[in-house]
Amino acid sequence: MGETYKTSGVDILAGEDTVNRIKEYSRSTFNSNVLSEIGHFGGLFNFEKDKYKQPVLVSSTDGVGTKLKIAIELNKHDTIGRDLVNHCVNDIAVCGAEPLFFLDYIAFGKLDPEVASEIVKGISIACNENDCALIGGETAEMPGIYNEKDYDISGTIVGVVEREEIISGNNIQAGDMLIGFFSNGLHTNGYSLVRKIFQNSYGLGDYIDRLNGTLGEELLQVHKSYLKLIRELKDRVNIKALSHITGGGIIGNTKRVIPEGLKVKIHWANWDIPPVFRLIQETGNISSEEMRKVFNLGIGLIAVVPPEKAEMTIQLAISKNEVAKVVGEIE
Repeated sequence: MGETYKTSGVDILAGEDTVNRIKEYSRSTFNSNVLSEIGHFGGLFNFEKDKYKQPVLVSSTDGVGTKLKIAIELNKHDTIGRDLVNHCVNDIAVCGAEPLFFLDYIAFGKLDPEVASEIVKGISIACNENDCALIGGETAEMPGIYNEKDYDISGTIVGVVEREEIISGNNIQAGDMLIGFFSNGLHTNGYSLVRKIFQNSYGLGDYIDRLNGTLGEELLQVHKSYLKLIRELKDRVNIKALSHITGGGIIGNTKRVIPEGLKVKIHWANWDIPPVFRLIQETGNISSEEMRKVFNLGIGLIAVVPPEKAEMTIQLAISKNEVAKVVGEIE
């Protein structure tokens, strides 16, 4: 018998099984604007342009990095898709945009329909939570590129904002305050460093008192979506800019929205650094400077507001069960 696609490592039947498993998860996110079924060559979305005066489309593409290695080692795949969607949602929400639809890409060394189904289950949960339709994607099997148990995921989101409501940061001035909203752990950044420093000291199943759980549970905490909070802030506070704190840390991300000639001053003592970051720093003997460059240190979102709106912003966050603090200012 000659060679087949399956003997080369690609199983077409497994791909068909995966599509059948994930269809219902995807359909659960559909709204009246979705005009196509999963499995079509393209996702069709009816854009209701008459709802807007000057609609501006906002898009973003991202992944979750080596946090995937934690999920693979623990064989827990139902949260990593939520990380992916929430990360992408935050990236367009800080521009003032509302999500419209999402597409995913998942590449395996060897396609496991059950694992793929769990990943898409998480994606669909987050899409529903963020009022976003999952209208399509791609599942690839790539032996020779990935090890058999490994996979990678990425996502693309498209949203919309009225042109006059874009949050750009152009009107930021010296004296404006930085309000930080707390994160839910590491979110999706710094995992290559974390895995390296913990590999000879802690196992993912080890219970750590100061974390009130296992290391693996802490490292798989879901990246928080700030969309609902941002909606409230847009409606009720004069938000000048928003910064999603990802790779590059608080300063590295916030300076992206600050006009030239101004700088960010962070008051690092204004909030308590969560225990997981203390554990990382101590275990790896990492300098405070390096920690600030790599991790969010407990702050996942920053709003730039006029000083007279700082307290109102904090109280609004508290009313939405979010923790917020003044973490710095613009100079």
